[in-house]
Amino acid sequence: MKSTRQKRTLYAGGLLIVALLGFAFYRIWMLHEKAIDLGNNVKELTESLDNTRQELLRTEEENARLSEDLDGTKNRLNYYEEEVRGNKHIITNLEKLTQTDPELLKKYSKVYFLNENYVPEGLSEIPYEYLYVKNKAIQVHVKVLPYLSNLLSAALASSAPLEIVSGYRSFGTQASLKSNYRVTYGAGTANQFSAEQGYSEHQLGTAVDFTASSTTPFNNFEKSPAFAWLQEHAHQHGFILSYPKQNKYYQFEPWHWRFVGIELATKLHDSGQYFYDIDQRDIDQYLIKLFNAN
Repeated sequence: MKSTRQKRTLYAGGLLIVALLGFAFYRIWMLHEKAIDLGNNVKELTESLDNTRQELLRTEEENARLSEDLDGTKNRLNYYEEEVRGNKHIITNLEKLTQTDPELLKKYSKVYFLNENYVPEGLSEIPYEYLYVKNKAIQVHVKVLPYLSNLLSAALASSAPLEIVSGYRSFGTQASLKSNYRVTYGAGTANQFSAEQGYSEHQLGTAVDFTASSTTPFNNFEKSPAFAWLQEHAHQHGFILSYPKQNKYYQFEPWHWRFVGIELATKLHDSGQYFYDIDQRDIDQYLIKLFNAN
């Protein structure tokens, strides 16, 4: 029989073996759990990596689409820029047209009517040295004055000096003038050379009556060098003779000239036509060029 000491030793050894086995199983279980956690972490990391890759791919595709859209927008902007450049003159012309008084090229001698409230957009006084009566202020349309000044200077330089007898007249002034003419000459005669109020080109501020220093107003002007010079050169400054011989409105008025712009005046001069001979629709096409200088 074994001794008590031996039994105790065997018992202690058995407990140690059990403890070792328990610890070993515990370690194995812990490693197993860690392995499971690691596997889960790897799976999560793999899924996250896949999601990141997919998101990156979507971002790259979105960037590519945005780049294409940007290129398309740039191309459209370039196209519109080209269109704007190509149509810039149209825009400019429309601006000019809206800023130009359409009345300035209408036929007013017994055709169109200007009411008593019409006044040009601006009036300027003609320099006194060009006036027939030096102390009588005479005005013209503010935009016509530069053209008129050039004409007067050119005539003077050509030894055909001109003087101004009349320029802008208001509706009321024309009415008073016509009334005086009726009293002096009779209604029938007055109607041959004087417009009714509202039908006078002078109300536009673009018409003037000339005379020459060698003549008195309206007498023998037709035979003066100044009139010959106007016939040859007035169109170069935008002026035309309103009432030539055989016109159907008034008697021949060699002194009465109206500003219609250089381009229209030149066309009329070169073609041998007169302002009131052509259709109003054809005249209106020149409104946009009315104040274009050469």
